[in-house]
Amino acid sequence: MTVKQLSLPELVDACRDLGVPGVGLWREPVQAYGVEAAAKLVRDAGLTVTTLCRGGFLTAIDPAERAAALADNRRAVDEAATLGTDTLVLVSGGLPAGSKDLRGARERIADALAELGPYAEEHGVRLAIEPLHPMYASDRCVVSTLAQALDLAERFPARQVGVTVDTYHVWWDDTAPAQIARAGAQDRIHTFQLADWTTPLPEGVLNGRGQIGDGSIDLREWQGHVEAAGYTGAIEVELFNDVLWAGDGRELLAETARRFVEHTA
Repeated sequence: MTVKQLSLPELVDACRDLGVPGVGLWREPVQAYGVEAAAKLVRDAGLTVTTLCRGGFLTAIDPAERAAALADNRRAVDEAATLGTDTLVLVSGGLPAGSKDLRGARERIADALAELGPYAEEHGVRLAIEPLHPMYASDRCVVSTLAQALDLAERFPARQVGVTVDTYHVWWDDTAPAQIARAGAQDRIHTFQLADWTTPLPEGVLNGRGQIGDGSIDLREWQGHVEAAGYTGAIEVELFNDVLWAGDGRELLAETARRFVEHTA
């Protein structure tokens, strides 16, 4: 998503040219290109698919909507397995229309994980609950903190369910370092993502993630937290930014790679 203006072949070529060893893919462009074809494209380029994003949206009350969501998440697991990644990132979903029951929504997520966790494990895929900043709680993700994500994940084996640590969403939370240690002790940090916090946020707030190094987050400090917790996996950069998307994708990827080297250890 950082360079969504690039097609999948363009992205793969640019990563290979820059020496970027892995790519986190999103379902929509993968589906448009073809899952099997995308898997071959990345594999033939010698790249690793670090994660697939995204599953989730598991808070519906209506039985038909819940059944549809579970079916879609099973498809997402299948896609992740085909792409060769062991991690499917989950954005849990917001409040259903007319509801104000956050606890009930989180329990419906747990109910869904009870069905999806074993299915994912059978396919060699782990589910990674991503807490999103509280400003998204109503419409996108009722899981706002790592503590809430871990409270859900710990009901299931770590080989089935863990968490995503995204600096954009957790940097404000002074309890997050302790929760990272908690997650690491159980081998539940399934992926680590970087984006910076810049203000003012744009209208709609979704596409306001700043280029790493441009904002308020000490990215190296957060990298230290996850590595101290035992995380040795890939570090992804995930930017949603209309200004960045309006420019040249290869130049953006090259600049992001340069910033990555500058602002991580």
